Amino acid sequence: MIILRALFRLSLFGLFGAVWLLAGMYLYLSPNLPDVATLRDVKLQTPMRVYTREGKLIGQFGEQKRSPLSFDEIPEQFIQALLAAEDSSFFKHSGIDVPGLMRATSELVMTGEKGSGGSTLTMQVARNYFLSLERTFMRKFNEILLAIEIERALDKKEIFELYFNRVFLGHRSYGFEAASQVYYGKSIGELDLAQYAMLAGIPKAPSRNNPISGPVAGKQRRNWILGRMRDLGYIDQAQYAAAVAEPDTASHHGEQLSFSAHYAAEMVRQEMLDRYGMAAYNDGYQVYTTINADLQQIARRALIDGLLAYDSRHGYRGPERKLPLPEPGVDPIPGWLDVLSQTAVIVELQPAVITEVGEDRVTILLADGSTDVVLWENGLHQTAPYLTENAVGRRPEKPADFLEPGNLIRVFRQEDGSWHLSQVPAAQAALVSLRPRDGAIVSVVGGMGFELSKFNRATQALRQPGSNFKPFLYSAALESGFTAASIINDAPVVIEDSSDDGIWRPENDEGKFYGPTRLRWALTKSRNLVSIRLLQQLGVKRLIEYMDRFGWKTENVPRNLSLALGTHVMSVMDVAAGYAVIANGGYRVEPYLIDRIENMDGEEVYKAKPLTVCSECEQRDSDPETSDEPSMDQILAGDGPEQAELPPAPRIMDARVNYIIDSILKDVITRGTGRRALVLERSDIAGKTGTTNGPMDAWFSGYNADLVTSTWVGFDNYTPLGRREFGGTAALPIWIDFMREALKDSPQVNRPLPPGIVSIKIDPATGMLARPGQRDAIFEYFMVENVPRRMSPGEGEGSQGTQELVNDIF
Repeated sequence: MIILRALFRLSLFGLFGAVWLLAGMYLYLSPNLPDVATLRDVKLQTPMRVYTREGKLIGQFGEQKRSPLSFDEIPEQFIQALLAAEDSSFFKHSGIDVPGLMRATSELVMTGEKGSGGSTLTMQVARNYFLSLERTFMRKFNEILLAIEIERALDKKEIFELYFNRVFLGHRSYGFEAASQVYYGKSIGELDLAQYAMLAGIPKAPSRNNPISGPVAGKQRRNWILGRMRDLGYIDQAQYAAAVAEPDTASHHGEQLSFSAHYAAEMVRQEMLDRYGMAAYNDGYQVYTTINADLQQIARRALIDGLLAYDSRHGYRGPERKLPLPEPGVDPIPGWLDVLSQTAVIVELQPAVITEVGEDRVTILLADGSTDVVLWENGLHQTAPYLTENAVGRRPEKPADFLEPGNLIRVFRQEDGSWHLSQVPAAQAALVSLRPRDGAIVSVVGGMGFELSKFNRATQALRQPGSNFKPFLYSAALESGFTAASIINDAPVVIEDSSDDGIWRPENDEGKFYGPTRLRWALTKSRNLVSIRLLQQLGVKRLIEYMDRFGWKTENVPRNLSLALGTHVMSVMDVAAGYAVIANGGYRVEPYLIDRIENMDGEEVYKAKPLTVCSECEQRDSDPETSDEPSMDQILAGDGPEQAELPPAPRIMDARVNYIIDSILKDVITRGTGRRALVLERSDIAGKTGTTNGPMDAWFSGYNADLVTSTWVGFDNYTPLGRREFGGTAALPIWIDFMREALKDSPQVNRPLPPGIVSIKIDPATGMLARPGQRDAIFEYFMVENVPRRMSPGEGEGSQGTQELVNDIF
């Protein structure tokens, strides 16, 4: 009895001592505990996501892959799997599981090793959000105290949600929704029971238990969790057996992008980094661009097809690599597969290694380990070897003439499922498409493939525009008093320059001279010598001042007559912006890509307010009596009154000059260097080709009222494209393929004749007023102050009607 009393007293003293010790530790530690109320406003590091204007994902940037969900969005069966794995009494305890802690403590005391653990989900939230990962009793006690405080401050759903979205789950994924995307390529709501259990098993050991790095350990953990779910009554025996028997299908999935628009997404990344610094990567911004999802995919396809077509005209350059053959008796397949796994797929061009060469086919090994064949008629018979950019050799008679085992080649699958021989084009291209009324970028492709080169040729490459620049020279001339009927002699020009021989002798593309030529015809046919003589009369300084209106950088523009031929450098984006001025009636707009930015909570933090064409704003400014009702421009732009809040684009080109230049560029399509575009069967399209010396650059820029598009083709290393390549052969086909689809639903609208312009019959040979009854007379547009006053010399007294019109004007 005495012994029992002594033991009771010791136990009582021990209990009081423990209580006093715990109370003392609480009083000592509690003042330094973080405020758990901040968990309500916690900001998880969430990547930036970039979308098209329709909301399709085209880019994701950030170190941590995370997709936060609310509790109500989490599947119930996954909640059960996680509770079975980590804390089955979560909804019953108040932050700590006393039996669990006692069990973990006894295991530690008895074995000296950490056993089953006693951390609840709430304690793990405390650790993940507030504490370090060091294993000390003091940290554990802080964890317990914080768990109690968290339970007081938040409800169970909020706590579960914090754990679900924060925990690290391997392969840069944080939170279970992100892990679901990384391991299975699907949202967590689309997974099955076995996959839920696999994910629920990862937190215990993310590196060892994730299904990619540790498939065996991960599966064992999965099956244990399934057993716990059965024992807890979450699932029955049949569900358990089916899930345990299910093979795991996990594999690494990158960002689940809707389609490839990497150049556009990278442009957004750079702009967001400039706006927000490193916070752009972690604060969960959602960026909605002006990119049209359908047109972006069409643009990429058109550019790829155009480059492949150009490349096929210039011959086969041979296999991409020649892999060494192993010693006899050694299987080469493992080594070749290793090479294939490290070789990127460029657009749809897949790498393959030739394993056998037959009489009418070659057998190929693909990166997935499968083998197939490329038949003679599937590209092999067309592989005339590349000699120079101007010449190809004789076509082979059989595959063995140019291929052998160990060759790494490129192939693509045709619609019938067969493989076709190809190669990655050495040339590059770019395409920019804008909305003329406000400069919105609807499509941008900066090269053959982002995986091949991240250099954006649409914005970063500075190339000579060649004749693509001529419309701006001619519009400057029209504003300075020249007319579309002005005559300039197409004759040889010899100019002193600073080159080795000190003489520059420019020529037309055909090497011919055509004598006196009207400016309309000179631009339609892209006559170089007329353009040089025109600039000679206009003055280089005046042209550069005119260029400044467009916002182009003119510091390094050559101050000589070569400027008439577009020898300065510009980006494709700048050229497209210039053509937008012609397309929209003469207003300067600035290309923009970001339409709006939302924060993680879906609140709009930025909305673009681009310079927007409002031609009737000019009318209201000049006529105070004009109604305040929304203009037609505003109605077409979308929603009337909101349009009025956008800053009006400034006019930089006379409306009459704009109309005349537009009419000439329509002639380029119907009668000039852009005749291939007649295949589109549209009367409202206009544009201009461009080719530089070499030729090294091929351009086509064109538009209608709804869309302006510029395309460029060339080599990054500035080598020639080939003497038979021009803007009309290399760049125009890309433009046609894109605009055929892009303008499918765009109505054909004819421009109204602006005030102050007249159409008068002239003599095409002299540009003067036509003689009476002159059979070859043509109509030409003139600004009223520039109408010719003299009759073309010849028989007759002149046209009475034409003379009366001229008299009325003056």
